[in-house]
Amino acid sequence: MAFNEHWDGKQVILIILAHPDDPEFFCGATIARWTEAGHDVHYLIFTKGDKGSNDPEMTPDKLMQVRVEEQRAAADVLKVKTVEYLEKMDGYIEADLETRKEIVQYIRKIKPQIVLTCDPANTFSRDGYINHPDHRSVGQQVIDAIFPATGNQLFFPELYNKGLKAHTVKELWLSIPQDANTVIDVTKTWPLKLMALEKHISQIGNGIDMKKRMNKRYVIEGGVHKPRYEEKFKRIVLR
Repeated sequence: MAFNEHWDGKQVILIILAHPDDPEFFCGATIARWTEAGHDVHYLIFTKGDKGSNDPEMTPDKLMQVRVEEQRAAADVLKVKTVEYLEKMDGYIEADLETRKEIVQYIRKIKPQIVLTCDPANTFSRDGYINHPDHRSVGQQVIDAIFPATGNQLFFPELYNKGLKAHTVKELWLSIPQDANTVIDVTKTWPLKLMALEKHISQIGNGIDMKKRMNKRYVIEGGVHKPRYEEKFKRIVLR
């Protein structure tokens, strides 16, 4: 049976993650599913990825410019409406009240029904891999911003005074979850995910090799001759 989010009408969805390319790697096919269904998707990314290179000739400023351009191109493939940045330093993300206020401010501005971020509880993304500390920090900060601050006008009253009224998020989705409770068959939109990932040339290098690696991630039940692809989440419907 096809998965159904059971949303009532068009939704505004805000993806908040740490680095350029995180949205496409973590949930690109699901984003494509949502935009194809007519929902509005926006990105808020903490950093411009200034540490994402081992090239000794690369500078942080040049790399950020490249990655911002790549991220916009990837977002265009997935029909994402807007891409904004919090201008944090890649690899150095830490929680503080000023950052929490920035997240609250953006959520109140965009007014999403759905917010997607990273699961802060997942320290090891898979065998042999440590989940980046930026991913975990961003996830925790987004959760802390959503409750109780975004929905309570007494938090950060200076935002309310600027016309940014309290806003209640209906659902929180966590990508790369430690314990998934939602599995989406994204076979139909998997090619769009790969097309978006190909835009991140500074990160993937040879796009052909990347596609070969990604296409091996089919679920066992589908098999190599009729591959089926999934993206998993922890979905919290807020009360």
